[in-house]
Amino acid sequence: MMGPMDAAQRNALIAQYEDGFQIIVTALAGITDAEQEAREAPGEWSSREIVHHLADSEMNAAVRVRLIIAQDAPYLVGYDQEAFVRRLFADRPIEPSLAAFAAARASTAPILRLLREEQWRRSGMHSESGLYTIEDWLRIYGNHAHDHADQIRRARATMAG
Repeated sequence: MMGPMDAAQRNALIAQYEDGFQIIVTALAGITDAEQEAREAPGEWSSREIVHHLADSEMNAAVRVRLIIAQDAPYLVGYDQEAFVRRLFADRPIEPSLAAFAAARASTAPILRLLREEQWRRSGMHSESGLYTIEDWLRIYGNHAHDHADQIRRARATMAG
């Protein structure tokens, strides 16, 4: 995807990754049932759907980074996130999905902190994006929760208007 990062860039993204769950909790603070269903625009995900997406995506991401670290050149299969949201019962409660998201992050962050320099160069082959390094993974998931927290705030704001 992009060139290699230096240790400072990686550490900043790891710190952002570590903050991701709390950023989502803050974005959801005091959310009502109606706000959980609000969308910033037609076709966008509701806050409830975003939380379930975070659980699905982050559990998948936690496995992907482990495969890259533990296996030589693993094949990483992409998935249809829209189908997951559409077919996995989005009206279910968000609390278990929040717990899954928190656990995926809490169990993965220490691994990221322990990686040696040569381990950062490990890679797999992604079915959709091709060569996929741990740094590519970190670029995506360092920002992932923050981007969705912004989306939750925008969706909730439609209820205030």
